[in-house]
Amino acid sequence: MYNAIEINDIFQKKAIDDEWSFKESKPSERGKWTHSYHRYPAKFIPQIVEKLLDEYIDPNVTKASVNDPFFGCGTTIVSAISRGYEANGTDINRIAYLITRVKATPIEPSYLKKKVMDFLARINSQNTLLEQLDDIEPYIPEKHLERIDYWFEEKTKFQLGKILNVILNEKDEVIRDFFKVAFSHCLKNCSIWLMDSTKPTRDLKKKIPNPYDVLKRHLKKMVKGNNAFYNIISDKVKTNHSKLLNIKLSDARKQPAKNNSVDITITSSPYVTSYEYADLHQLSTIWLDLAESLSDYRKEFIGTAAKKYEDAKLGSEIAKEIVKELELNDKKLSRNVEAFYKDMQEVFEENYRILKPGGRCCYVIGNTRLKKVDILNAEVFAESLQNTGFVFDRLIKREIHSKLLPQLRDEKTGRFASNENADTIAYPVEYIVVGKKE
Repeated sequence: MYNAIEINDIFQKKAIDDEWSFKESKPSERGKWTHSYHRYPAKFIPQIVEKLLDEYIDPNVTKASVNDPFFGCGTTIVSAISRGYEANGTDINRIAYLITRVKATPIEPSYLKKKVMDFLARINSQNTLLEQLDDIEPYIPEKHLERIDYWFEEKTKFQLGKILNVILNEKDEVIRDFFKVAFSHCLKNCSIWLMDSTKPTRDLKKKIPNPYDVLKRHLKKMVKGNNAFYNIISDKVKTNHSKLLNIKLSDARKQPAKNNSVDITITSSPYVTSYEYADLHQLSTIWLDLAESLSDYRKEFIGTAAKKYEDAKLGSEIAKEIVKELELNDKKLSRNVEAFYKDMQEVFEENYRILKPGGRCCYVIGNTRLKKVDILNAEVFAESLQNTGFVFDRLIKREIHSKLLPQLRDEKTGRFASNENADTIAYPVEYIVVGKKE
């Protein structure tokens, strides 16, 4: 078992593992199958998951259980299903749960094609303008009307409402959810949200496209992705899909898996204080009516600035030192970071419970710098995994080439910034911290 000083030394001496950077992987490979169904911040690429599965799951094994406690947009879940493995995990983000369920559910291609064609014909009504469809009442969630009006022009609002009404009246739940994901993905394009921004920023000069055109293009892409996914999965997956897919809308500290039942956990956990996922996905949340209150919803997330504890007891000495240093500059921020590390300790404990002896947990995580303090997330994870009972088994260091992360940060404020205003690279590299249960 390594102490804090030894762990820091291991990380400082660790060289970049070039084979884990996947520099040669094309966008089409990173977005293959259903992986490009929906935009998602900080999603990690399927090549990472597939390489970890190759290294830690015996290729002769036909039955394996793969877990992801923060499945996000479903990279690990989809990769596991593609191999016929059981895929289980959680996410507290309601749109993430919808996206992942849809991405991991293959649909018979000819049936999907007909459904999409019928849907597009209905919302286009023989090429008439969408706003002239008097027979379709727009569905616009009244409780979120203020936020919808904040983000959407009046004409677009009613166009989207008509499309959503048609989607909600689709009788087949699998197809209905497929359309919901397509609708959700197109909301940013059709809003006045600044397209290049990962933060909620309005662009009042933005030219808003016709929602029908945006949706039609994206549905075509999704159909192509579904067909590719359907064609590579086995008949076992097609006939036993409901038994293989076991994901829950739930806290990461409560996994839907039995004791000692999981072969491997592969996850990209939240990055402390970097993303407010409730804010980033608010367009989907308000249109699909996924939460009563955005402010209350925000408090459910691990890694959010809305989370803090009065008496958080940390086991990691590295974590304690980070919190102590931050407290000198920003007490509120230090409490947020402390809460994140406390929550993650409990996630590690739950991970230990569900993994088989000999099983591994693989956490993809990056370090950064806030208020002139190094936030050594990966080192904290390595130490915390040991405190939970894992062996710190392996460290992989990879350059970030394709992960959808903003790369520049204003060191003084800790916020992501444009190139001309930034002075710090936020996530130049990231680590895969591997723990083993003995």
